[in-house]
Amino acid sequence: MKIRRVLATAVAAAVTAPVVILSAGTAFADAHPAAQAQAQQKPTIEELEKAAAEAKKAYDDAVAAENVARKAVDAALSDDAPLHVKAKAAAKEAGAAYAAKTVADKAVSDAQFILDKLPADASEADKAAAQKALADAKKDAEKADAAFKAADTKAAAALKEQQDADVAVLRVLHDATEATKKALAAKNAADQALADAKKAAENPSCEMDPGLTTVVTGLPSKIAAGSTTDFSLRVTNGTGKNIDKLWPFTYLHATDKSGHKVTDDLLRLQWSTAASGGWKDLDSLHRAGVINGLKGGTHYDMKLRLKVDAKAPAGPGIAFVAGDYVNKDKSCGGTPDLTEYSFEILPAGAKPGEVDPAKPAKGKANTSDPKTQTSATSTTPLNTTNTGTLAATGASSDTPKLALAGGAAVVVGAGAVIAARRRRSGAN
Repeated sequence: MKIRRVLATAVAAAVTAPVVILSAGTAFADAHPAAQAQAQQKPTIEELEKAAAEAKKAYDDAVAAENVARKAVDAALSDDAPLHVKAKAAAKEAGAAYAAKTVADKAVSDAQFILDKLPADASEADKAAAQKALADAKKDAEKADAAFKAADTKAAAALKEQQDADVAVLRVLHDATEATKKALAAKNAADQALADAKKAAENPSCEMDPGLTTVVTGLPSKIAAGSTTDFSLRVTNGTGKNIDKLWPFTYLHATDKSGHKVTDDLLRLQWSTAASGGWKDLDSLHRAGVINGLKGGTHYDMKLRLKVDAKAPAGPGIAFVAGDYVNKDKSCGGTPDLTEYSFEILPAGAKPGEVDPAKPAKGKANTSDPKTQTSATSTTPLNTTNTGTLAATGASSDTPKLALAGGAAVVVGAGAVIAARRRRSGAN
């Protein structure tokens, strides 16, 4: 499809040149035109095939390395492992030294008892013999004590050496296992990117339409952790034709101030309309339901509610909105770009007071002049049970929608999706 190879491009962008998400809003807006053109260049099928092959090789190598690490752990932790044998021998030696020390200490006690129990009229020879026996016992006890301390120190050192070695091989296995997981995720992403690109190439009927716009109003530019805020999303059909089914896409991304810790899971976004029966969670593809029957020249408004967990750290956030549609005649399209609204998350307990609303990134909003749109609002209820209804419209089940891009955002990061979406239909 001409319109949307977003998932493929997003994954490929993440595999070959990951985008720094925090700087996505400003970097793309301020980048040199030549740099933008390079970032927005779409990978070819051949490039995606190469990326998939490389990802598979990397995964196979990771699996092999993990197997080697696992065998090393089995060998290192076995009873026959040299360090385990050494530690056991040292422990046995220390045990024998302790037993000898115990015997020597008892001999001292016995010699002292005999000396103390000598009768007052004992001969000098008997007294001298008892005293000598006590002195000899003490010397033997001192030697036994020194031998035990040396053996105990040796056993402790052998045990530490064994434990350090065990920890080292286990750490290598852990790192190898994590590397395998990452390699598998990259392989799956590359495979999916290639599959989606091939599907998109087979059905290039969709077009990005600047007449379709999504606009957020009322989202504050500063939000305290632990608070909830309501705002609105307006989807306007300025395409000049009726739209049968439209999926509003919404995605929130945030990090801490360092930009390294992603905190998306601490943001919860819900949607509501008069027909929804209350607040609903977005689906797994970050869609706020589906709008049925949006006539040309009309718009549809829905409420959005953002809940920021009290555990969310202070830092920047970006809200992305867009929309994609499929008609019964198999025509499809969507907003040319993701609209980005930047906001700031304040620490829990902060009082932001009156703040300006979040504004779309300059030059990147899929908005249009409201004067060109009628004030009529579509009264068609929002359908929240759209699972399986796409086939009923006659549209192919593999029609690439922004919903797929939403799924890609979860996997590879919103920045990659921005890179993929920021291309005009002419470039496609």
